[in-house]
Amino acid sequence: MSEATLSNNLPKALLALRLGVFIVMLMWTLDKFVNPGHAAGIFANFYYIDGLGQTAFLIFGSAELILILAFVAGMFKRWTYGAVFILHAVSTLSSWSRYLGFGSLTFFAAWPMLAACFALYLLRDEDTLLTLKGMG
Repeated sequence: MSEATLSNNLPKALLALRLGVFIVMLMWTLDKFVNPGHAAGIFANFYYIDGLGQTAFLIFGSAELILILAFVAGMFKRWTYGAVFILHAVSTLSSWSRYLGFGSLTFFAAWPMLAACFALYLLRDEDTLLTLKGMG
């Protein structure tokens, strides 16, 4: 692949990764607003944090929404891309028991998304397509 082709295609590929990660994170965020009981079950089952009320999930969801909107806009990349990577890494690693055997194959989708988050963090300076310039 020529350097010109790479320089033309890399921003498109990074945009595709950013949008894909955003879509998943958006659904997880909206779940905290739409179905806080489900979010409470996830926190209790995977993070061993029990007894959080609806207000806690509204606060978590609001903070997460601000984060992922800044992430998808390409703002403050070191911090937003890093935070998305860390949040997803915690989520992926906290599900370790689901990777034993073949009972929950859907959980394995977390690993390619984690790789995408890592790639976006490493290549954040190259992720320029449809970002807010000057806020990276």
